[in-house]
Amino acid sequence: MSSDGTTAPRIPLRSLLFVPGSRTGWLPKAEAAGADAAILDLEDAVPEDGKAAAREAVASAVDRAAGTAGPMRLLVRINALDRAAGWQGADELRAVARPGLYGIVLPKVSGPEDVTTADRLLAWCEREHGLPDGHFALLPLLETARGLREAYAIGRAAARIAHLGAVTAPGGDVERAVGYRWSPEGEETRELRARVLLDARAADRPHPVAGLWADVADLTGLRRFAERNRALGYEGMAVIHPSHVPVVNEVFSPDAEELARCRRLIAAVERAQAEGTGAVRFEGRMVDEAMAATARRTLARHDGG
Repeated sequence: MSSDGTTAPRIPLRSLLFVPGSRTGWLPKAEAAGADAAILDLEDAVPEDGKAAAREAVASAVDRAAGTAGPMRLLVRINALDRAAGWQGADELRAVARPGLYGIVLPKVSGPEDVTTADRLLAWCEREHGLPDGHFALLPLLETARGLREAYAIGRAAARIAHLGAVTAPGGDVERAVGYRWSPEGEETRELRARVLLDARAADRPHPVAGLWADVADLTGLRRFAERNRALGYEGMAVIHPSHVPVVNEVFSPDAEELARCRRLIAAVERAQAEGTGAVRFEGRMVDEAMAATARRTLARHDGG
C-alpha cells in the first residue's frame, strides 16, 4: 500500500478509451466522444523503435492535462515491470507519474508482488511531485492465468487500486493464457468475468471495469456485451474506438426512468419505516432498507442526490 494506506477518492469510469501513445493528438477526439478516461498506450500500440519518442509525447500530454479542468481522466499503460526487459516499464512510470495523470495501467500482472512494486514507485513519484498519498490510481491488467487466479490478492495489494476487473478479448494475451475460443457473443468468458468481479468486490475495489469488444463496426454486439457486463456488476468497460464510447456510456448510466424509480422506491420505504414497517410492496415487489440503500447509492453517483 501507499505509505499511510490512504488513497484519493475515486469515481466510476464508464468508458476507458485506449489511445496509442504515439498519437497523443487524438486525445481531443477521445474527449469529444465523451470518454470518461483515455488510456495512452505505451505497450502494445507502440513499436519498440518508437517507444522513446512516445514516452516523451505522453509525458508532455500529461503536463498539458495538469493545466486543464476537463472531465476526462488520463491514464497511461506502461510496459510490464520486468527485470528481463531492463525495467523499461519502471522508467516509463517515473516519466509520466506527475500532476495531470489520473493513474497507471499495469499490464501482465501475475501476482500481488507486481502491484506492490508499482505502488512503491507511485508513492515515490507522489512525494517527488508534492502530491498526496494515493493520488495516482493503479489499474492492474489480469492477462495471465495466475493473475486471473489471484485477482483477490492482487486487489488487496494496494489501496490505490479502484478499477480492477477482467479485460478479455479475442486473440489477445488472456485468450492465449486461458485457452478459450472467442465466439461472436463472448459468452465463453462469462464465468471468468464473473469470478474476477467477485474477487474485486471482496477485495473492496470500488469501481470494477471489463472489456474489450474488438469488432469496431459491430455496435449491436458491443451493446449486448456491455449490457451483460453491467448485469454481472461491472461499472464500466475499456474500449478501443471512439465510436464505442457513447454506446458504453449509455449502457453504464441509468436512464431517467431508472432514476425516477429509485426516488419512488426510497420514498415508499421511508413512508413504511415512518409507519413502523420494515418492508413494503412497491410496484409489485417487496422492498426494504437494503433496496433503498442501493437506490440511494445509484442516485448519489448519477443524479447528484
